[in-house]
Amino acid sequence: MTTSRRGFLTIIGAGVAAAAVDPLLTGCGRKPTGSGTAQKLDDVTGLLPVHKDLALNITPDITGVPPVPDGYVRYPGALVDAITEKPGTSSKTITAMTPVWGPAPPGIGDNAYLQAVNAELGTPVDFTVQDGNTYGDKLNAMFGARDVPELLCVPGWEVEKIPRFAEAVKALFEDLTDHLAGDAVNAYPMLATFPTAAWRNAIWNKRLVAVPNPNDGLFPYGLFTRKDLLDERRLGVPGSLDELLAAGKEVTDPARKVWAFGDIFAMIQMYRKVPGSKGGWRLRADRTPEFKYETPEYRQALEDMAKIYKDGLVHPDLVASRGADQNQLFARNGAIVFMQAGMGFWQGAQAEYQKINRTLDIQPVPLFSAAGGDPLMWRADAPISYTFVRKGVGRERIQELLRIINWCSAPLGTQEAQLRDFGVAGRHHTSTPDGPVKTDLAFKEIANQYFFISGRRPIIGPYPETPEYVRDALAYSNETVRYLEPDPWDGLKVEMPAGYKANAAPAEEQFTDVLRGRRPLSDADAIVKEWRAAGGDEARELLAKAL
Repeated sequence: MTTSRRGFLTIIGAGVAAAAVDPLLTGCGRKPTGSGTAQKLDDVTGLLPVHKDLALNITPDITGVPPVPDGYVRYPGALVDAITEKPGTSSKTITAMTPVWGPAPPGIGDNAYLQAVNAELGTPVDFTVQDGNTYGDKLNAMFGARDVPELLCVPGWEVEKIPRFAEAVKALFEDLTDHLAGDAVNAYPMLATFPTAAWRNAIWNKRLVAVPNPNDGLFPYGLFTRKDLLDERRLGVPGSLDELLAAGKEVTDPARKVWAFGDIFAMIQMYRKVPGSKGGWRLRADRTPEFKYETPEYRQALEDMAKIYKDGLVHPDLVASRGADQNQLFARNGAIVFMQAGMGFWQGAQAEYQKINRTLDIQPVPLFSAAGGDPLMWRADAPISYTFVRKGVGRERIQELLRIINWCSAPLGTQEAQLRDFGVAGRHHTSTPDGPVKTDLAFKEIANQYFFISGRRPIIGPYPETPEYVRDALAYSNETVRYLEPDPWDGLKVEMPAGYKANAAPAEEQFTDVLRGRRPLSDADAIVKEWRAAGGDEARELLAKAL
């Protein structure tokens, strides 16, 4: 999942621009305020649900190296009904908002998948599905207007960017502590299976206020390649930065409308061992915090990526920011040979586009270091997203909404999970000895709507339409997990100062101008100086105190 989803105010009107910068400001011209907070997660143990597994007797085929989830190659032959009564009892339509990357699915009136799941729920969920690339803008606008749906999905990376998020949570969303803490979660047995670490992240203002969506991946990005295209050119998968750049020059052929790369700057940073903890922080030898912009590793990565752009190795539609669909350019058209993406991209793209190209083979490039020693991989083990309940709906409605979320969180091996993931047999999937295989209608109508208002115990697979995926994914993950970057602030929940959050996107945009040749590399020092004054030094002080 992944900076495109992580300009500004593209889907809201100018009239709410001031509020969109800070969700709790209503007057124009005011700067975001708030010095940030740090909370020790060990202090919230008494607020957490008691963990309890379901007895489904499903044995994994491949064991993940902790914390990598286990993998399942074969789909369970016999499914069980995990929930015998419909969770919805009021018949009052539930409003919800979730993100999507790619074409938006049809709405409830024209979507057989939504209609089928809603029939099982007993109370319909009416989704507003927003473009994941501009989802943060929509959230800011909603928070500024204090107008949110009953169930709101907030991706974890957006939480990191929204100023004064803890205050917005207190003002807009229900406290779920009494409904879920301790043994209270037993009323929602699917939620009780979630990892305790995921629940710790769902606490703000010393209260449990959201249902986390536990992450089944640990890495924010991978570098993927069209191995079938490399094989055609008799090129091996690169094992170093020099080999990657050499392959990039080899495959780039504008006459054939083929370029090597999309925007791979995050991967270049990892290859150069740029820090990534808490968005890009690490500790110097003297234990003082240092941000990535201030490091020699970042400057080297900046030079590397600027040269990739200068050499014409990036697809021109992406250079020009014309809203090109990078997934299509890579997986469907082969117009990009190497693409940076979240790990969740891999299986879905392979399954969808192999129908068009039977030789399609999407594979991750094994992680390497361009700075000597072991490679470095940033961490992305916090929950994928959080589901919040709008404040003021009342106790009975909270319980109904939690029952809906519980149903949507059913694990592999249940009838509920199959309907959630694959829709209706004969319409959204065909049944095979290896499990359900999605139809074209499924790709059109199913966009993880119910997944994004719930969660589930993390696993990898199974995917009958891509039988090698689970093995390949576990092999990559079990190798890469060894190189996860240690986080000096592990065990602390830090909300960065409002000014720092508000300046994050503008600072990144300035460095993007440097990467794409619109500003010289020599401007980096001035950008860093401006970043420090606009909140960087304040964030440094908070992180130092937090330790």
